[in-house]
Amino acid sequence: MIKKLTGSKIEITREIPSDVWEKYIASAVADAASEFKFQGFRPGKAPRNLVEQKVGKDLILNNAAEKAIRKDYVDYVTAEKLDVIGMPEVKLEHLAEGEAMTYKALVAVMPEIEIDPKYKEEVKKVNAEFSGKTTEADEKEVDLELERLANSRAKLVTVMREAKNEDAVEIDFSVLVGGVPIEGGTSKNHGLVIGKGVFIPGFEENLIGMKEGDEKEFELNFPKDYHKEDLKGKLATFKVKMNMVQEREIPKVDDEFAKSLGNFENLEAIKKNMREGMAHENEHRIKEERNAKYIEAMISNFKGELPEVMISEETKKMMHEFEHQVGSMGMTMDDYLARIGKKKEDMEKDWKPQAEKRVKSALALREIAKDESIEVPHDEIEAEMNKTLQYYKSVKNVEKDIDLERLYSYTKITLENDKVFEMLEKVK
Repeated sequence: MIKKLTGSKIEITREIPSDVWEKYIASAVADAASEFKFQGFRPGKAPRNLVEQKVGKDLILNNAAEKAIRKDYVDYVTAEKLDVIGMPEVKLEHLAEGEAMTYKALVAVMPEIEIDPKYKEEVKKVNAEFSGKTTEADEKEVDLELERLANSRAKLVTVMREAKNEDAVEIDFSVLVGGVPIEGGTSKNHGLVIGKGVFIPGFEENLIGMKEGDEKEFELNFPKDYHKEDLKGKLATFKVKMNMVQEREIPKVDDEFAKSLGNFENLEAIKKNMREGMAHENEHRIKEERNAKYIEAMISNFKGELPEVMISEETKKMMHEFEHQVGSMGMTMDDYLARIGKKKEDMEKDWKPQAEKRVKSALALREIAKDESIEVPHDEIEAEMNKTLQYYKSVKNVEKDIDLERLYSYTKITLENDKVFEMLEKVK
């Protein structure tokens, strides 16, 4: 029997007939007999009365119930084609020999949702908005990128003159507020390029005109929106010593410069390469922006209960993704949390609305794929899986740890979503 509950949950009540239940008890007895040694008996062959004396009847019945429920639950869910999510909460209702065994299982299921059919009208507006957007790179963008590359390869020449804008300098400095040095406000041989705006407004301007060996003291206010709360708007004293002034000789952007960057015949060759790269990036960016607007159109009139287990799993996934990002910056999650003064639970609470939105998006895409009869052929899924597995062959000890069933499911959903977006692009 199935009873529908709130929160997209169901309660399943099941009865296992006494004759079937007795077989599970016999199996549990045999398992217990195999785990212990009984003098005069081969492993697993000790009589039941000795086994019960050794391990207790309650343990045998509970082990039998666990085996019976595991098999019966899976068989029932499969037969009824129930789209369950996560593990069930199981409660034994009746447990006795010679009688039927009954239990209840509380579990979340994929919710029944509704997508307002009018979402396609919004999709049409999105397609009209993006129809005129081009992926071609602007020539000014190419020139700016070349300029950035040239600046990154500037040759530094030490000069004995006053520092000016765009010079690279090395300085010693200390920062005091109320006559007291601030935390992290002292540095030796600190390098910077004047005019890049790395320090607070006014600091770099005060370096202009200083020569090697010069010392200077000046006052500035920290910005009112400064990232450290205790320094916002505070008046500070800066003590600076100029250790080195270097002129940046920026290479001329020409054919020779292009050749120095790699296997390029001339300047036009590298420009062509950059245009193609930028066009690819623009195409990806536009696609991401358009898909995000499609999703907004889908979930704007979303109706349906969200299972808490799905929101919880999505939040954990977001946390895992963020931990990876933090790790790539050379920090641990504990270090990051200490720096921002928050607990992990606080972040999960803050992220819950975003997790709910991501769950809605996934459910909406799934529902539209079903409504539009969008399916991904098995061979397409396997081909995409093989690409992933091929990549992991080059990563030591990773391929053997891949969960193929999970990879198949993930690949199927990804390809299915891609096909939904492709369908939406054609809505006129």
